[in-house]
Amino acid sequence: MIVMKKEYTVIFSMIILAVATRLLPHPPNFAPITGIALFAASKLNKKILAFLLPLFCLFITDLILGLGWINLFIYGAFGMISLIGMRIQKVSPLTVVGSSLLFFIVSNLGVWLLYYPLTLEGLMTCFTLAIPFFGNTIAGDLVYTAVLFYGFSAIKNTYLKTA
Repeated sequence: MIVMKKEYTVIFSMIILAVATRLLPHPPNFAPITGIALFAASKLNKKILAFLLPLFCLFITDLILGLGWINLFIYGAFGMISLIGMRIQKVSPLTVVGSSLLFFIVSNLGVWLLYYPLTLEGLMTCFTLAIPFFGNTIAGDLVYTAVLFYGFSAIKNTYLKTA
């Protein structure tokens, strides 16, 4: 039981550090939330907590960064990513890139619905203008997911070994 408590302390500490990076200067869309969603879904036994934690992290930082109608789509995308994380057996690079693609589609559909003409041309313009941000999304998702999973594994194997 003590080991599990220590593991949860490490998990939550890592998530808090990842969330803090969202408030530091960074390239657009290079953010930790996909990594947090997949990490929480994989490591936390209480699935409701695993689902709500990334959304809570997003909300807390959005109170500082700003909220708007687009956040409904962003939160929806991360909710879906959390559900994917709960359904799969193991997070892989393919899972991360698929999550990035899901976020790209859902968030940009929201941008189109809220800010562009609701025409095929508006849709094409919206998605075309979003393409440069997609590389940062994939890179951030891969980096943060790797740091969270491999960092936790290294800490667990080094400091949380049971005798």
